[in-house]
Amino acid sequence: MTKTKWFIILLVVACVGVSMVFAQRYSSRRYSNRRRGVPDWEPDKEFSHDVFTFVRIRYSSGYGGGGYGGRYGRGYGRGFSGGSWATDYPDSDLNFSFRLHQLTSMEVNPDGVVLELTDPKLFDYPFIYIVEPGRLVFSEEEVKILRRYLLNGGFLMVDDFWGEDEWYNFYREIKRVFPNREPVELPLSHPIFHAVFDLKEKPQIPSIGAALQGRSYGITWEPRRSDTSTPHYKAIYDDKGRMMSIICHNTDLGDGWEREGEDEWYFREFSEKKAYPLGINIVFYAMTH
Repeated sequence: MTKTKWFIILLVVACVGVSMVFAQRYSSRRYSNRRRGVPDWEPDKEFSHDVFTFVRIRYSSGYGGGGYGGRYGRGYGRGFSGGSWATDYPDSDLNFSFRLHQLTSMEVNPDGVVLELTDPKLFDYPFIYIVEPGRLVFSEEEVKILRRYLLNGGFLMVDDFWGEDEWYNFYREIKRVFPNREPVELPLSHPIFHAVFDLKEKPQIPSIGAALQGRSYGITWEPRRSDTSTPHYKAIYDDKGRMMSIICHNTDLGDGWEREGEDEWYFREFSEKKAYPLGINIVFYAMTH
């Protein structure tokens, strides 16, 4: 099969300082319309084939109704409201797409897309996002499709799972996709931490509830266990050294995107300084490598 080709316009606006380019928005939770209070825009028609779309993957395993744990529960839930795959949706996707549009010159789809790995349209998009894979179990068909997608040039971002038990579950599943490839811990010196925003640490982003609860103690991990205290960013590479996937463990970028408008301190400390800068860096790096 020939490799899928994607073309994305990647002219990034220089960012002098994070605090100079971000302004907190009101919480989108107060809105019930399609955009949930997120500003809308129209991508340039001249670049209609070069628009970046944030694609969230819907999967059937997880915490959904019927049981606890990947092999026993169904994660679809009802509509878009149930299942681990839908965590932080749709506010996370809408807010991140807006910030990517606002802070770069990329042509960005304002709405994003939700797809299953088995959807033929998957190969139309170069970037996919999987959230809360701590109980995720791929079907055999999904394993084969995800392997083909990534080897054909696609990029996978994995986010929001905590502790060793959830790590080993995801590790087992990604090893089914690539039995002969190991996730590699990224050093802080890696370009992905400096591609657009220059990060001075590997950031840990907690959910807003965990952040507020741990604020007085300087605790940014959840739950409060020793195996969740250190954030990990690991990558899987193809044979040519191209990063196919970044795995964000013991951190939750999605909540930093979703909950930006609900608390000024959380916005300034986690959304503005960490979640958005790293998310933009990841997209920029993935689309230019």
